[in-house]
Amino acid sequence: MASRFLIRSSPRSLISASRNFSSSPPNLDNDSQVPAAVDYSSLLQEDEYHRVANSTIHDLQEKFEDYGDAVQIDGFDVDYGNEVLTLKMGALGTYVLNKQTPNRQIWLSSPVSGPSRFDWDQNAQAWVYRRTKANLLELLEEEFEQLCGEPIDLSSNG
Repeated sequence: MASRFLIRSSPRSLISASRNFSSSPPNLDNDSQVPAAVDYSSLLQEDEYHRVANSTIHDLQEKFEDYGDAVQIDGFDVDYGNEVLTLKMGALGTYVLNKQTPNRQIWLSSPVSGPSRFDWDQNAQAWVYRRTKANLLELLEEEFEQLCGEPIDLSSNG
């Protein structure tokens, strides 16, 4: 036996349930929430981008492997393939870093801070997330120490 339901609503309930949409930006308390403008003249040429990005990712791979030897974390594994660096930290989560050539960026997926897109800053000689001004290496150092309780030095060349 099929049941039928009839829902009745008054025109007033429809009016009061309407939403107000606005195309104006949200009211931000400080400028740090607003991404810095892209200076396209400072974008790296593609060959230079690949050189800098590959160097960064390969250096991180080596340092992650050394760090894995120093900390005792079940499921710790570093993998690099198809230009994607994956760091599994067992129950602590997984980091993924990969190049985004069209944008000249390195993208990070972090179990702590979520997704971020880093641009090369010529002046700082570092990968910087324009939205928060975070430095990629410093962010990773902070998060690894927070997760694992052991410091890691990603900034030095040694």
